[in-house]
This record gives sequence, C-alpha cells and structure tokens, in this order.
Amino acid sequence: MTIKPAYFMLSLSLLVQSSNLSVLAQIPGVPLPGSQPPVYGSYSSGQNQNGGQNAAQGANGGSQVLSGRVKHDIMPAEKLLSQGKYAEAEGAFRDALVNNPADMQATLGLGVALAKQFKLDGAEDLFDRVLATDPNNAVAYAGKATVLLNRLQSSSGSVRSQKDSYLAQAESLANRAVQLSPAAAEAHYALGCVYKEQGKMDQAASEFRNAVNFDPQHSYAYSSLGQCKLDQGSLVEAAQNFQQAIALNSGNSSAHFGLGSTLLKQGNVDDAIKELNISLYQFPNSWPTRMMLGQAYQTQGNSVAALKEYQLSTLIKPENAEPYIRMADIRQERGDLELALADLRNGLTQIPYNLDLRMRIADITLKLEKPDDAIKNYKTILSMSPNNAQAVKGLSQALYQKAQKAAVGALLASNDYDAALKTLDEAIKLNANDMELQLAKTKLMSLSGNKPDLASMAQPTNDGERIAYAEALMAAGEFLKAQDMIKGVLADQNDAKQTYAVADIALMVKDLDNAEAAYKKGMSLAGSQERGQAGLNKVTQARTTSADDTRVANELSKKNQWDGAISKYRSAISTNPSLAEAHLGLARALEKSKNPNSQTLLEAVQQYGYYLNLRTDMPSKDREKMTKDADKLKEKALKLKEKESRKR
Repeated sequence: MTIKPAYFMLSLSLLVQSSNLSVLAQIPGVPLPGSQPPVYGSYSSGQNQNGGQNAAQGANGGSQVLSGRVKHDIMPAEKLLSQGKYAEAEGAFRDALVNNPADMQATLGLGVALAKQFKLDGAEDLFDRVLATDPNNAVAYAGKATVLLNRLQSSSGSVRSQKDSYLAQAESLANRAVQLSPAAAEAHYALGCVYKEQGKMDQAASEFRNAVNFDPQHSYAYSSLGQCKLDQGSLVEAAQNFQQAIALNSGNSSAHFGLGSTLLKQGNVDDAIKELNISLYQFPNSWPTRMMLGQAYQTQGNSVAALKEYQLSTLIKPENAEPYIRMADIRQERGDLELALADLRNGLTQIPYNLDLRMRIADITLKLEKPDDAIKNYKTILSMSPNNAQAVKGLSQALYQKAQKAAVGALLASNDYDAALKTLDEAIKLNANDMELQLAKTKLMSLSGNKPDLASMAQPTNDGERIAYAEALMAAGEFLKAQDMIKGVLADQNDAKQTYAVADIALMVKDLDNAEAAYKKGMSLAGSQERGQAGLNKVTQARTTSADDTRVANELSKKNQWDGAISKYRSAISTNPSLAEAHLGLARALEKSKNPNSQTLLEAVQQYGYYLNLRTDMPSKDREKMTKDADKLKEKALKLKEKESRKR
C-alpha cells in the first residue's frame, strides 16, 4: 500500500531541498551568486551551448555550471513551500512573476505550489512553459511526471480507465529527466515513484537508492524506499528507512504513515496508532492512512473507531475495495449480516467489476438463506470469471439450499440445476485435485436421488475439505457422520475468530448442535460475547421454528391435509435436518398424499432412510419392520415409474 502524498512532495524537493544538498544542480533561470546569467539547457543536458563539454566551467565561462556548494539563501516563497503553506507560496511566486515574468525558478515554484493544491492543469501549463523556453529542463520533465502521478489519485472513471497510459507517459517523462540529469536525485525519485505505482518494486527500490545516494538528505526518497521494503516484507529495513526519513524531515507524512504501518505489522499497535495519527495531522485527507488506522483500531478490538476510519477512507477514495470488505468483516463478526451486505453493496456501486466484493456479497446472501439472490450473484461472478472454483462451490451450495426450501423436483427440472452440473464438470477438469469441487458435485447430484458413494473418495486432509465432506454427508442423509466431521474441525480451533467462523458454517448447513457448541467455545476463548450470543439466539430460533413447523405439520396430517403437511415438514427439515420426527412425518405424508407419482414415493423411501439413520436408539424389531416396509414401497415406486415411462 502506498501513501499518495509522497508524490506531491517530489516537485517540492526539486526546489526546496537545494538548501541541504551536498551537490546542487542549478535551476535554470536563476544565477548562482557571482555567476553570469544562465544559458538555458546547460543544467538539464549537462553540456554547454556549444554542445562539446560537461558544464564544469567557472562563473565567467559563459555557461551555467553545477554548484559545488550548498545554497543557503532560499527564496521566501520556497520557504513557504517547505513549511507546507502552499496557498501562501502560490501568492509569493505569483508576486515574483509579476516583477519578473521570465523568472524560471518562480515559474517552477508556482507549478509545484499549484500541484500541491491539486491544481494540476495549471501546474502542467507552467512546466510546459518552462520546456518551451528550455526544452532540456530536467526539473520540468520530472514535474510533469509528478503531475501525471497525481492525476491518478482522482476518482474519475475516465482517469482510472487510462491508468496504464498515464503511467507510460509518466515513465517516459521521468526517464527523460534522468537522461538529461543523471546525477539529479529528484529525477531518480520521480522514476522510482512511477515504477512503484506500476508494481515494479525492485526497479523502484533501485531508483530510490540512486536518489538517496545522490542526495543523502532526500527524506521522501528514504520514505519511498521504506515503503518498497515494507511491501516486500522486509520490516526491519523498512523501519530504518522510515526513521531516517523522519529524522531528515519530521513533516514527512509518508514516512510517519510507513512507520506506523510497519509497527502495526510488527505487533506494536499503540506506537503504530501514534505514528498514523501524526501522519493524519500532517495530511488529513489520506485514504490509506485512514484505512491503516482503522486496521490498528480493529486489531485493538475497537470496532467503532475502526468503522469510522474505514468510512472516512471510502469518502476520500470511494473506488478502493478494501475498506468496504473490512467494514463487512466487522459487521459479520458482530453477526450483523444485513449491515455487512449494505457496506459491500455500497462498494459495488463504485467498483462494479471487483470480484472480491461480488464474492463476499454472494457468500453473505447464502448465509442469510437467500438462495435465489446467491444463485444470481454466483452466476454473475462466473460470467466475469469462468470456472472460478469458489463461485462454482457457492453456486452448488445455493442450489442445494434452494432445494431444501422447495420441492426438489422443481429444481431438478430447472435450467439452473443442469447448468450448475456442467459448470462443475468444467471446473473439475481444470482443478482435478480439488476435492471440494468433487464433493460439491456429489452433494448436488444427491438431489436426484443418487446416494453418493463417499467411501470411494479420498479422506479430507484439511479443515476446508472436512467441511465440504460434512456437507456432502448431510446431502446423503448421513447427518450423524457429518456432525462428527464438523465436531473434529471445531476441536482443532483455538482462536475465537476461527471458532466463530466454524460456528457460522455449522449454522449455515443446519448442524445446530455443533453450531451451539462452537458459539459457546468462541465465547470461552474471549471472543465477542455479543457475537456469540447473537449466534446462540439464531440456533435457538432455528430449533423453535423447526419444532413449531413439525407440530403444525402433525396437526395437518391428522386432518389428512397432506399438501399443507408436506410443506410444513419440508420447512422444519430445512431449518433442522437432524429432526428425526420431521423426516418420518414427511415420509408418511408423501406416501399417503393424493395420487402420488413414482418420484413422490421414492422421496418417501428416502425420508424413511433418513429417519432410520437418525434414530440410532430405535429397537431392532421396529427398525427391521420399517426397513421392510420401505423396501416394499421402493418396489412399488419403481413399478410405477415403469408404467409412467410407457405412457410417455
């Protein structure tokens, strides 16, 4: 992550840092004390006007020279720039230009002041004016590169769509500055900023090292080098570079941000917050600093402060996905899935092509038991990213969830079911070793009455596969085996956040016993009591709802109102698949329903089987009798199926 104010300081360093350079490259248009009026182009090209030799002549040599001494008499306007008083600096430079319109230093300074205030068109015009007079002015080329980088901070869709083009132009301009003045730290710094924005961290770090080699006082080159090291995971080196940048210039907000980010990664949260707040004081409108501060507060468990910082980050840079996702994380940890969904949808309005946001939205709608919405979202993701394994798994889960809430036959006859199976087959071809995809297909196929042969599959080796295996067992009616599998996953958890994640999954697949145990375990591990209690409330509500639905279904069965009874039994099972009484009631209602077809009777047989699997305490005589009755019913269903086939 980069803090963008660093770019704004590039042009400032071009002018102001001449006060502490060990080797100063003279700015065209401003003679050194005792020198002759300059010959434009000698600084930028490194040659005199005759083109033959390096500019190493004395003050009376007819050509501008590189100064070997530190310049101490900085203009008042430049001092205003160094103090961050950009509006005042703009006024001072304009006054200077009124007195002397040909003053190139004032022209360049005004360009910097405008760029600092995001008046980028005006800044670029001034740099172009300098280049019209001095086509080889390295400072102006570096300034134009900086303007292009600053333009990329815009939230404008047209600007964002041209990012690659802007970066290519900025790279060309910065390279030109380096070619014209190879020893200019600022030119190397500009090129490093471009490489960094392009993600070329090694090349960026190399250019920032060049900058500090040519100018050991270049605070912003040190902070940018530190950011490269931070991105590469070299925390000790990063901290050293940021500290050096701050030692050179305590007003370098980029360095304070970088040091705060590094301290946070090192686990020093309190000091990280201190540095990030310093950075914000210096540059309040920094979206990455706001977001990093939110992470620090979230690490402390201060979710209210974290949400505030994430929201401020989105106000500054609305097209950045990460704060929306982090806000959703906090909402989910509290059990506020609807609020999490709202945050993610807000982000999607700004970044409609972001797959991470879409995936989170799809996953949450699935957890909210909105299968139609989940199916729609997963299908949209697959249209954008064909064979996306995570979306394929989610789609199969959503279809299975939909089947639990409605008649299976309707789903089997839908285009969604066939399309999902085809999508799974394609994804499996590309990910042959993905056990979760294999299990997703097995689970979906179980809806058609084909009991999956899970014994022939390899045993799961990680928690993700164990969860998927448990879901496939649930789909096959092996509810107790599925519960044992999830119980094993729960036993491995020693972190409250991960334990709550297992609890959420158990609740989603309606393993209420393990969900209850997981929420209680999360609370015992110092997890959010509010979060745990909210989960327990959902478990209690699910049990109550399933019991109420079963009671109503039983009453309807007594009155031979089979259609109503079947609907209520299905509802009870969708809420609590381990409720044996509901499976038995559904089996009997299906069997006794008016004019049952073969599919209805086969489903009744299946429900009798589920009941037998759940009733492990059933007397052997009763078990044997029900098994025989179920076998007879199956024979009847198969004969009926043959008759139905002949009629077609």
